[in-house]
Parts: sequence; C-alpha cells; structure tokens
Amino acid sequence: MHKKIFLFIPIIILIISTAFTKNSTKRLDKKIFEIQEEIRVLNDIYELVLFDYNYLTSPNKLMEYSKIYFDNELKKKEIIDLQILKFKNE
Repeated sequence: MHKKIFLFIPIIILIISTAFTKNSTKRLDKKIFEIQEEIRVLNDIYELVLFDYNYLTSPNKLMEYSKIYFDNELKKKEIIDLQILKFKNE
C-alpha cells in the first residue's frame, strides 16, 4: 500500500507541474506574439516617417528624382520668384 502511495504522489506532482508549465508557456507565447506585432507596427511607422523625413529635408534629391521620373517637366523656382495667388471667391 505504501509503495502505491509513493508512486502515485510523484505522478500527481508531475501532472500538476506539467499543466502549470504549459499554461505559463502559453501566456508567454501570447505576450511574445503581441510584442512582436507591436514592434512590426512601430517599424512600419518608423519607415514611413523616415521616408517622409528624407523627402522633406532634401530638395536636391527631389530635383534629381524629378529629372529621372518627370523628364524635366518640373522646374526649380527661387523663393523670390514665388507670388501670392488671390482667388476671386475669397
């Protein structure tokens, strides 16, 4: 009888510890997945912001792209040459 109890108790302890380990592993996997998704979203936002920054801070680069893609349809203007447009409806 005592041998059966000594055999039964470790088996129950192993089953309980296995269940606890599986549950904590599932929770950790869920947290890891959520964090990876947040990182992916933040990386996408970072790339878009970096892309905007590169275009907004480099007019010369824009002019190079305009020559490549617009075949000189766009022309560079000096700030002095810019005028105020007035609309009749306003």
